[in-house]
Amino acid sequence: MSTSSTSSTSSASSTLPAAIVDSHHHLWRLGPARYPWLQERYDAAAFFLGDYTALRQDFAPADYLRQWDGLPLAASVHVEAERHADESVAETAWLHQVHARHGFPNAVVAHADFNSDTLADQLRAHQAFPLVRGVRCKPRTSRTADDSVRGQPGTLQDPRWQSGLQRLAEHGLAWDLRVPWWHLEEAAEAIAAVPGLDVVVEHTGLPWDRTEAGLSGWRRGLAALASLPGVHLKLSEFGLPGASWDRAGNAAVIRQALEIFGWQRCMFASNLPVSGLRASLHEIVNTVAAALEGLPNAAAHAVWHDNAMRFYRIGAPVASLR
Repeated sequence: MSTSSTSSTSSASSTLPAAIVDSHHHLWRLGPARYPWLQERYDAAAFFLGDYTALRQDFAPADYLRQWDGLPLAASVHVEAERHADESVAETAWLHQVHARHGFPNAVVAHADFNSDTLADQLRAHQAFPLVRGVRCKPRTSRTADDSVRGQPGTLQDPRWQSGLQRLAEHGLAWDLRVPWWHLEEAAEAIAAVPGLDVVVEHTGLPWDRTEAGLSGWRRGLAALASLPGVHLKLSEFGLPGASWDRAGNAAVIRQALEIFGWQRCMFASNLPVSGLRASLHEIVNTVAAALEGLPNAAAHAVWHDNAMRFYRIGAPVASLR
């Protein structure tokens, strides 16, 4: 069925999906590879979910697939996992080896440093690998909504960031944007200055403050981004600092995000293994399914599958990986 159909004759979605594209997950193998945040400078106070000791071990393809037991995984997108900057291209090469052996990931979002004089060389090196579709480079952000780092080196206002975004557009690469909600409007300003750049906002814009004031600021930021036609949204990572999982609250956030962006520009993502600190994958899928209840089947299928396939140019549908 066409994902663009919104006919009233389409039946409403109220069940788990028939096929899922996971548009955001990580894999890592510690030891031969260096992941400073996992191996060298553990800092629970700085991590948004607090204690992440459980992540400080290998997360291999078999570990990832085990989480999907009983769920219809069709394809996946690997997003760089903050491997040491000197090993970014090595991470991309390793992921292609994983794909050759396991059939996934089916697209790769690599790391390239916008602050580096060698950015153009980094992009060319990544694009030598056929699964690379985009780049994630995180800008400098403030610790809280009450602080400001605007205009400082490494922020969204840094001229090097504007140059980096322009280079992505010239190379035909998308940008995976990861900032907390209080930087969303700044991100919209930066993106608007680079016509032709495709962007996907990670983790639903990270609405960590669930007070009405916090959600109002988050909605305002999402609306600014949604006004730009090249921007999409990942429905992922609903875990909160210092709080347990809240299915009803998280489903309400998802519904608001869908209202702002429209189902045509939203895609499901697991954020495994990080999301596992707050909920199982089955719980995450059930929460998103609850939020999608009432959508036409074609629209729900687009969120679960078609939109990510199109955005990350995954090609022909993939046979189930499970």
